[in-house]
Amino acid sequence: MTEITALMPYIVAKDAAAAIDFYVRAFGATEEFRMTDPADGRVGHAELKLGGSTLMLSDEYTDFGALGPDSVGGTPVTLYLATDGVDALLAQAEAAGATVLRAAADQSFGERSALLEDPFGHRWMLSQTIEEVSPEEMQRRWEQETSA
Repeated sequence: MTEITALMPYIVAKDAAAAIDFYVRAFGATEEFRMTDPADGRVGHAELKLGGSTLMLSDEYTDFGALGPDSVGGTPVTLYLATDGVDALLAQAEAAGATVLRAAADQSFGERSALLEDPFGHRWMLSQTIEEVSPEEMQRRWEQETSA
């Protein structure tokens, strides 16, 4: 069987250059490289580093079916960003232009998390481990919460 070596999100934005700037300001991303379409200046492909992960993105290319969330009525996907400081990162992202959808709060499954939407329609869950909780304990707590 073939081994998978990585999973990297590839997102599309109506204005990828502005999205890159936002991710640098909001999350401290580092732009690794960018390829610009010689025909019209759109970002054909770019790669950013966020911690040890790579985020790939491009501008919309409707002829290839590459559409951002705003063009398709939203997104069912949430990008999960693990951090050691949810509150500080949430404040930084909000200052950069993100919309807070759910404020930071401690969760019964051992994480402090928040949910935001970036200016390009992508949702991000910011999460910080605050307690090591076994899967069995997570389930027990969930059942307890829903029965209350």
